[in-house]
Amino acid sequence: MSLISHSEIDTSLSRLDDSRKQLGTFLRARRESLDPQRLGLPRSGRRRTPGLRREEVAMLADVGVTWYTWLEQGREVNPSVAVMQAVAEALQCSPLETRHLFVLAGLTPLEDTHVSQCEGISPGARRMLDSLLPQPASIQKPNFDIVAWNDAFCRLMGVDFATIPEDDRNCIYLYLTHPGWRSRLANRDVLTTFVSYFRAAMADHRGESAWENKLARFFAASAEFEALWHKCHEVRGVENQIKNFHHPEFGDFQLQQMYWYSAPRNGSRLLVYLPVDEAGEAVLAKL
Repeated sequence: MSLISHSEIDTSLSRLDDSRKQLGTFLRARRESLDPQRLGLPRSGRRRTPGLRREEVAMLADVGVTWYTWLEQGREVNPSVAVMQAVAEALQCSPLETRHLFVLAGLTPLEDTHVSQCEGISPGARRMLDSLLPQPASIQKPNFDIVAWNDAFCRLMGVDFATIPEDDRNCIYLYLTHPGWRSRLANRDVLTTFVSYFRAAMADHRGESAWENKLARFFAASAEFEALWHKCHEVRGVENQIKNFHHPEFGDFQLQQMYWYSAPRNGSRLLVYLPVDEAGEAVLAKL
């Protein structure tokens, strides 16, 4: 019969306490982002802070004000699934934000689609990437590690991945540390978007050393990333969208970013860039 050491208990309690604090921070950020008038709440008195009052969230969720205050303060209140769902609805949370709340609260999401990650790349996956030429394509893990790519993706991003250490082949880390990679991305708020992406992805992996070490590496690489991480509590899932690129020789152009998943949520994903106009087609042909 194995015994649990005091250090293991202390570590577990520390992680639980950290999750409660993060839950409280996220709840407060959501509450302060909401417009009372848009929710049909009467205007009563001068508001000292933006967004909803705690009393209003408690009323909308049909919970006690003291209980909700404790929840937002990170105290040990152990919410049920039904109550947490009511709080999420009161705060107008998206499905992704609701899942984030459940994970931080130590609850199983109502539609838990957690699956094992797909480790490694098969010969078939390699042939698939090459068959997509001239479209740039790569395969990425949920933590944004790039595990496979075709030549067009290298030329699009101005990076020869074969010459980069495996630990550095990560979309976020390359944006933080590789001037060439960063110069190719012309979208606004790229860093803020990466913070929201990684925060959402990490919710299912709290306490896992690989993910904690990855985050620490981002912090070490960029004080701006660390500051945004502690300031911005938005969560977003990766999505198909139009991306703006800049090439030092061919100028500015747009491509459609398309994702396909090897599993419903947490598996590796195939990323392909497709032209949306003649300008994009011309640049891909030149690349």
